[in-house]
Amino acid sequence: MDTPLSASPDRDTSARFFNRELSWLAFNDRVLSEARNPDYPLLERLRFLSISGSNLDEFMMIRVAGLVGQVQRGIDKPSVDGLTPAQQLSEIRARLAALNERQQKTLRDLREMLAEAGIHMADDRRIDREAHEWLRRHFLDEIMPVITPQALDPAHPFPFIANEGLGVLFTVRREEIKANQEEELVEMVLIPSALPRFLRVPGEEAIYIGIENLITRFAEHLFPGFEMCGSGVFRVLRDSDIEIEEEAEDLVRTFRSAIQRRRRGQVIQLELETEFDPTAEALLRDRLATPGATFVKIDGMLGISGLSDIVKEDRPDLKFDAYSPRYPERIREHDGDCFAAIREKDIIIHHPYESFDVVVDFVRQAANDRNVVAIKQSLYRAGNQSEVIEALVEAAENGKSVTAVVELKARFDEEQNLYWANKLERAGVQVIYGFVDWKTHAKVAMVVRREEEGFRTYCHFGTGNYHPVTAKFYTDLSYFTADPRLGRDAAKLFNFVTGYVEPRGTELLAISPIDLRETLYERIDAEVEAARQGRPSGIWLKMNQLTDHDMIERLYAASEAGVEIQLVVRGICNLRPGVPGLSENIRVKSIIGRFLEHSRIYAFANGAAIPGAETKVYISSADMMERNLDRRVEQLVPIENSTVHDQVLQQVLLANLLDNERSWFLQPDGTYERADPGEKPFNCHRYFMTNPSLSGRGGALEAGGVPTLALRRGAV
Repeated sequence: MDTPLSASPDRDTSARFFNRELSWLAFNDRVLSEARNPDYPLLERLRFLSISGSNLDEFMMIRVAGLVGQVQRGIDKPSVDGLTPAQQLSEIRARLAALNERQQKTLRDLREMLAEAGIHMADDRRIDREAHEWLRRHFLDEIMPVITPQALDPAHPFPFIANEGLGVLFTVRREEIKANQEEELVEMVLIPSALPRFLRVPGEEAIYIGIENLITRFAEHLFPGFEMCGSGVFRVLRDSDIEIEEEAEDLVRTFRSAIQRRRRGQVIQLELETEFDPTAEALLRDRLATPGATFVKIDGMLGISGLSDIVKEDRPDLKFDAYSPRYPERIREHDGDCFAAIREKDIIIHHPYESFDVVVDFVRQAANDRNVVAIKQSLYRAGNQSEVIEALVEAAENGKSVTAVVELKARFDEEQNLYWANKLERAGVQVIYGFVDWKTHAKVAMVVRREEEGFRTYCHFGTGNYHPVTAKFYTDLSYFTADPRLGRDAAKLFNFVTGYVEPRGTELLAISPIDLRETLYERIDAEVEAARQGRPSGIWLKMNQLTDHDMIERLYAASEAGVEIQLVVRGICNLRPGVPGLSENIRVKSIIGRFLEHSRIYAFANGAAIPGAETKVYISSADMMERNLDRRVEQLVPIENSTVHDQVLQQVLLANLLDNERSWFLQPDGTYERADPGEKPFNCHRYFMTNPSLSGRGGALEAGGVPTLALRRGAV
């Protein structure tokens, strides 16, 4: 069970809202809980531990860094829950200490269990003479030429330590004058990021040794003629947020400069081993001390995220059973012709249960179809090796008119996106970077094709990115349609981003920051009115984060009017559910499991029982956060095709509400309690893995085989 999120019940606002940062820490604690889940294979548990470490690093580099900056600038404006930046930092640091301790305890437990299964994180008992000799040779041949020890004294300037930089400090003394205590030297060895975090000793038995332990083990080769007096491993995290001035004249040049500045951002956290040499520690603290920086002593491994190297060990018995996503039968029935399948009827693809290949094939087919005249696509994150990018390049080389909206402000993907933008431009693609002050977060692609009846527009709307790697473990929806109304709306959205032409009179699509917020308000208000008139009402929402205070107040008002509200919020949730007179009709759950819940689905009863044919259903790229609704370009797409409507509402969304194996319920005090499966356990991820989607099933759907979900808990 998580700890309460608000320590300030005396504040008026704390009775209505949870703190955003503390809510995020509660989310990461749920992720860490999966590393302790005995139902999971051992290497999958280690993967969750690694993810919790990676999450925490980003939290420190962005969210905590932001609060530190506010404190340094003297900003004491409280957040909506009543905490000032300084108070938030105080509570965060208390929670972080406990979270770090739980991470290390989890690692110690997993280390023992993995050793029993034949995977060892090496200690002296596992390194026999043969392994020691192999490690020594590897160190001399592969590691020593790459690393550079540097003395820390007045003759040598203190070196720059990069963000997430890992290093070892040694205190050494020349052997011939070892009696003279004044002759101690402190030497720093920075570990290049190009070196693997863990090294595997050759052999059938899996023995891993951390790079920092390897360097310490063979330090005498680095410092011949010196006696080792002490050592310690350290790690540095820096402020990694990027701020772009609105008046930037050249966005690409500005971002290249900003990326360089980020590498040298202010130190936010210095992590040290518990048994750190006192002399070296004092020097390190002195040189890296900055206002607001946190110094953390860790009894265990620094850089938990590095455990992902060990997760790659080829042990299928210690991982989830391999899963191959399905390719939609509907498209196979049309001999792989995406356009023919979409032209016949709308289709929605549920990733990762259905293959991302269909999205790639959609773009690739457009690139090679002589009847296609234009392709427009937004690119927020596309990954390191993107077939979508290659297809757009091919389309441009084939003479198509290709427009790509590349978002440079996608955090931590800025450099990759600059690379893709450059490659696309060289191929002749018209590359647009969008707005300086708004991110283009919408996931849209449109293909204009010449057909017998005239030009027809085929559209793809997604809840996730055009990223082939994340599409394997993020749950997202890809909606394909040839509805001419959505085609016209998509064109207006692209004109908005490329030419600042504000979309007016869209037929179906709602776009932020124009009218997406207002559209959701209208739907919520309609449910309130229905409840007041005694008609059926209800709201089902699925998203990643819920932090927008005005939207939360709207949901509170709906609850007070008697509207039953079911929320699936994976991560941050500022809404306080189950409070009498405020939110007693609101239930909030979070699903943490094998796949990362990422799709955004919004459903409203619309005057009839929910779920039903009259329910208004939307998919979106936007979470209910102020930034998504007011400072990003996002899309909200209504689902009108009956088969797709049933799939999204009565299959995807309903299964999320029914899940009781991977769900956590948010309590009024801010704690999360794991759901009790009872006599009828139901795992939504397992259901989707074993049952085909409705709209992708094609003609085979008539033969049945897709279990019908019922609102009664656990019933299928």
